[in-house]
Amino acid sequence: AESTIGKRAGGPAVKDNRLLDGRAVRDRILSDVAERVRAAAARHTIGRLVSISVGEHKEAAVYERGQASAAKKVGLRFSSEIWPETLTQAECKTRLVHMNDDPDVLGVILQRPVPKHIHGRSLASAIHPFKDIEGMNPASIGNIVYNELALAPCTAAASVELIKATGLNLLGLEVVMVGHSEIVGKPAAFMLMAEGATVTVCHHMTRSVAAHSRRADAVLVAVGKPKFLHADMVKPGAAVIDIATNQTTGPNGETMIVGDVDTDGVKAVASWVTPVPGGVGPVTVAMFMRNAIAAHEKQLAAGWLGYWPTCGTVVVGGIR
Repeated sequence: AESTIGKRAGGPAVKDNRLLDGRAVRDRILSDVAERVRAAAARHTIGRLVSISVGEHKEAAVYERGQASAAKKVGLRFSSEIWPETLTQAECKTRLVHMNDDPDVLGVILQRPVPKHIHGRSLASAIHPFKDIEGMNPASIGNIVYNELALAPCTAAASVELIKATGLNLLGLEVVMVGHSEIVGKPAAFMLMAEGATVTVCHHMTRSVAAHSRRADAVLVAVGKPKFLHADMVKPGAAVIDIATNQTTGPNGETMIVGDVDTDGVKAVASWVTPVPGGVGPVTVAMFMRNAIAAHEKQLAAGWLGYWPTCGTVVVGGIR
C-alpha cells in the first residue's frame, strides 16, 4: 500500500515521496536473498528456520506470520514450535543446544515476550552465533564492534538499510541516534560508524536532544515515546528513521500504532521520513532472511555441513 497525501478528484492517490516506503526496500532485499538461496540450494541442502514461542502470545503470532511469509518468498523452509510456558530456563536452553547440533536447523528465532521466569538475554545466548539469525546473541552484537555485520540485529540493520535507500553518502554523514538500547540504538550506532558515518548517540541523560538532532543529516529514533521528535528538532532536508512502534488510543477510543516521530509535522521539514507502520518493520523482516542465508554461508564455510569450500570434498567422520 502506497503512502499518500491525498487524492486527485476522480483520480488515483498521490504518492508522497517524502515517506520512505519500507515495503519497497523489503521487496528488493527479499529478491536478492531469493537469488542467493537458489544458488546456495544448488550446491548444498539448506536447513529450516525454526520459530520458537515459550507459551502462546498473540503478539508473537503476528510477527511469526510475517517471518513465515518472507521465508516462503525467498524459498526457505520455516517451522514453528510453541513450547510449554512451564519450561524452566535450563530446559529451554537444553532444547536450544540440541538445535545448535541439528544440521537441518538453519537458524532459530526466539519470539518475544517470554514468560517472567525466563531471562530472555540469557536464553538468546544459548543460540549459537551461526544460528542466531536475529543477531541477539551477545557475541553477535559484540562482533559489530569489529565491523563484522553479517549477522547484526535485524531492526538496527533495517534502520541502516533505510538510510542507504535515501541515496545519502554515509561517508562522513552526520547522524544522531536517539536511544541507546542494546539491541537497536547501540548496534545501529556501531553499524553506521562501520559505514563511515559520524555518529552521536543521545539518551535519557542527554541535556538537549534537539541541540544534537538539529545539526544531523540523518536522525534515528528509538525511545518508545509517541511523537517524541517534532519538526523543530530536525534539520531541513534531513532523513528521519522512526524505529519505534507505540500503541496509543485514538480520539474515538480506537487503538492506534504510532512511532516516535510526529510524522505529519516532520515531513514538512525533512526530505525523508519512515512511516509507522510500513517503514522499519517490513525491512526488519527482510533482514531476518538476509541473515538466514548469511548464516548458511557461515555454517558451510566452518565445515558444519560436511563440505570444505576450499577443495569441494565431502567430509565423512571428520576426515576429508
